[in-house]
Amino acid sequence: HGGNKGFDKVIWSAKTEIEDDNVRLILHYLSKNGEENYPGNLNVTVIYSLTNDNALEIEYKATTDKKTIINLTQHSYFNLSGNYKEPILDHKVQINANHYLPIDNDSIPTGIIADVVNTSYDFRKIKTIEKGYDHCWVLNKNPQEFSFAAKAYHPSSGRILEVFTTEPGIQFYTGNFIDEKPTETDTTEMKSYSGFCFETQHFPNSPNEPKFPSVVLNPNETFYSKTVFKFTVQS
Repeated sequence: HGGNKGFDKVIWSAKTEIEDDNVRLILHYLSKNGEENYPGNLNVTVIYSLTNDNALEIEYKATTDKKTIINLTQHSYFNLSGNYKEPILDHKVQINANHYLPIDNDSIPTGIIADVVNTSYDFRKIKTIEKGYDHCWVLNKNPQEFSFAAKAYHPSSGRILEVFTTEPGIQFYTGNFIDEKPTETDTTEMKSYSGFCFETQHFPNSPNEPKFPSVVLNPNETFYSKTVFKFTVQS
């Protein structure tokens, strides 16, 4: 996302660090002034840490020399069955949100912040996914508070994924449009609902919606965000 050539399509510098309680991958990228028409030289660091207690921690840090906008997230797919050929629609999900963002025909939030009560978007109590979603939920939290965001549970295996974040929103995407065909180098074939994403982030379309939390980053400020994916098994 973020342009024709998003940060997922550029080469990052990388190094690793190994400690007693975690292993880290430290990535750095300099997005130069004008790249994808964004102002400012943006220095970005992303740190992936795999801990001894089965958690994947992701930290984002960024600074700029000109006023710019920034909304970093990741797009990891999960299928707690362990088999991507099994659709994730039988997973159970909980999202800690009283509100969500309705979208238009182009999947862009309309600016309305809607109550989840009496809608299929009410995941305050854990329930089976059943159908496709690609929406942002407004998390029940204070700004920059690191807190529980969402949970996914696979009944057959007992596997649980819990998400904690400092971000105000979470995009829940159920892989509605996955259509990966086998190639000579990759024989994997994935179809719709092969995996789901929990994308912790500020709200999509924030620059055009003044009542959404700001995604503006000024010089002499540091953007910081943290998300943790915690894995357990229900006995």
